[in-house]
Amino acid sequence: MNKDYLNVYNNLIKLTRNKELYNIDKPDTFYDRMIIFFFHLAFLLKINKSIESKKNLQNFFDFCIRQIELSIREIGYGDATINKKMKEYVNLLFSIIDKINLWETKNTKEKKEIINSFIDDFPNIELFINYLEKYSNFLTKNSFNKLTKDILTL
Repeated sequence: MNKDYLNVYNNLIKLTRNKELYNIDKPDTFYDRMIIFFFHLAFLLKINKSIESKKNLQNFFDFCIRQIELSIREIGYGDATINKKMKEYVNLLFSIIDKINLWETKNTKEKKEIINSFIDDFPNIELFINYLEKYSNFLTKNSFNKLTKDILTL
């Protein structure tokens, strides 16, 4: 199952690297990429929580957290900093999951406020909201297992 989780994780990373979501006037930072990855992950978990087994989603969540920790280690942070960063990132992820819980019921202004609460001056925020709507629709129409099949090309 680790190979399947790796494929899903890589699909989320590929979606996160979508250059159309960024504006060249704003520096591209690891933190901003993490937030966009967390939005992808949060929607995936939200939509699949009633479809997939809790154990499967928990294992995937744990896999993602380990991959994030490995990425932070590759940047060169020490153990104490990694623990602090991981706690910060996990809290951010849970906060995003909480805020998007009723995403469908929110208007555009509320959605902008949610995104801006995590990334200041998000470039192309309307584009990102539209993108998240399409991504959510894609996840609704496709199973978690579809995401395990190689790398997505959307």
